Amino acid sequence: MDMDEHTKHRFRDQPARFLTESIEEYTWSSPLNRLPAFDSTPIFETPLVGFASDDDPIFMEYKSIIADFHLTPREAMTSYLTETLGNNPSELRTVSVISIVLPISRETRLSNRREIQGPSLRWNHTRWQGQEFITELSNHIASLLRELGQYAVVPELAPFFQMRELPDGLASVWSQRHIAYAAGLGTVGLSDGFITPKGIALRCTSVVTNLEIPPTHRPYPDHYSNCLFHTTGTCGRCIKRCPGGAITEKGHDKKRCLEILITEQKPWMEGAHGEGYIGTYAGCGLCQTKVPCEGGIPPLPKRK
Repeated sequence: MDMDEHTKHRFRDQPARFLTESIEEYTWSSPLNRLPAFDSTPIFETPLVGFASDDDPIFMEYKSIIADFHLTPREAMTSYLTETLGNNPSELRTVSVISIVLPISRETRLSNRREIQGPSLRWNHTRWQGQEFITELSNHIASLLRELGQYAVVPELAPFFQMRELPDGLASVWSQRHIAYAAGLGTVGLSDGFITPKGIALRCTSVVTNLEIPPTHRPYPDHYSNCLFHTTGTCGRCIKRCPGGAITEKGHDKKRCLEILITEQKPWMEGAHGEGYIGTYAGCGLCQTKVPCEGGIPPLPKRK
C-alpha cells in the first residue's frame, strides 16, 4: 500500500475521522459488499463506527458479566504481540478498539419480513457472503493501521479466538456486541440482538490497535435502554417472530436458538424451501425483522 504524505497527515491529525471515512469508503467500494445473485446490490449500508479505550472499566466488568475468559483489549493485543509477532508487550502504553456496525440493507430486511419459519434466500446470502466481506474489511483496516506504523489485530480472526461452552450456551472470548456497546453504538435487546440508531438487523466486527483514539461517548443510561420491552414492558414482538420459542419474556435461550438454526431449519439447506441456499446453516434472523427496532431505535410510546 503506497501511503502518501497527505494521507499520513490526515491520519495523524484526526485519526477517528480518518478511520471512519476509510471504513465507509471501503464498504461502498468493495465488490464483496455485493450480492451477485441479486443484481449485485449492496449487502450492507453505511456503517456505524465507534471507539473505546482499554482504560474503560467496562472491559474488566465483562469478565463478570460474560465470563472470566472474555479478553480485555489489552489482553487481546498482548496475545497478538507475543504469540503472533513474538514481541515484548511491556512498553504497550495505549490500546484502543475500533468497533464497526454494518446495517443490513433495506431490501434484504424487507425480504425477511415476509418469512415466518426460516430466512429468505436473500437473508441467507447476506449471512454468508456478508461474512466474507466482514473478514475482508476487518483485515483491510488492520493492514491500513500497520502501514501507518501501528499495531493492529482483528480478535475474531486471531489464533487466540475461541468459542467456549457455558451453562446457558456458547460464548466467545471476544463478544462483538459487548465491544460495540462499550464503543457507544447501541444497546442490547430482549432477543440478545444489538439495537443501534440504524436498527437491530446488522453484523459487527472490531479491530484492536495501540493507536490512541478518543473514545466515543456512550449516550445510553443502561445496556437495555434501546429495547421497548426492557424500558416500558411493551412490545415483545421478537417473541412472536421466533419460529421455535427461543425468545420469551425471560430473554433469549441460546441453546434453543442454536437447535433451531442447525436442526429445525435444515430443510432450507436441503432445497425444501427453494434452491440456492448457501453456508453451513440457513441464517434465520426473523427476530431482527418485522419488529419495531428493525431499522432504528423505536420511539417510546406516547403517554395518554
